[in-house]
Amino acid sequence: MPEDAAAALASLIDRRCAREPLQHLTGVAPFRSLELAVGPGVFVPRPETEMVAQLSIDALRAMASASPIAVDLGTGSGAIALAMATEVPHARVFAAENSVDAFIWTTLNHRRVGAENLTLAFADLAVAFAELDGTVSVVASNPPYVPDDAIPRDPEVRLYDPPAALYGGPDGLDAVRRLSLVGLRLAHPGGAIVLEHGEWQGAAIRDILTDDGWRSAATHTDLTMRDRATTAVRP
Repeated sequence: MPEDAAAALASLIDRRCAREPLQHLTGVAPFRSLELAVGPGVFVPRPETEMVAQLSIDALRAMASASPIAVDLGTGSGAIALAMATEVPHARVFAAENSVDAFIWTTLNHRRVGAENLTLAFADLAVAFAELDGTVSVVASNPPYVPDDAIPRDPEVRLYDPPAALYGGPDGLDAVRRLSLVGLRLAHPGGAIVLEHGEWQGAAIRDILTDDGWRSAATHTDLTMRDRATTAVRP
């Protein structure tokens, strides 16, 4: 190995031994058929979220519309939005992010993937896309859902993922409560909401959605058989 390459490798090994995420070292993270640019300031997409994207894609494909609309709120790297846009090319997809650092990565990934049917907005999820009220077929989100006092053990998460993408209030469900109401504003009758969450939060989220007026709330497991996402339908 050339000396300069050996020095570069040694530096990468030192950084990984210090528990810097591998995706920060390589600059990319795989997500379904995509390779997304990631780094400091944006949440690194996990394999668990791929099934959340699948639920969103399945719901979008099932809509009886020539051009269904999907919204990804708090899109981060753009993973769910770009998966929907590339795998359901007849859909119109909108994604919102309100972190400056994360939005830079979202924009970069949009350019890398080149999904012309995706529209990005720098906006808070609570007020995003008012012009779409009552027209959206799928509202998807991977919100912050870690309770404030449940500090992750892994340094890769604790030290490098943005706190705003992790922590969701005392019970981790503050963003979910907002998303439920925003979803009701955006979705048309028969439209779906798809929310990622922690493995112990399914029952509480079903209750939130049902109390707000959603129908058929159901929780779905990931490939490790842990509860990972809850869906519901707007009446």
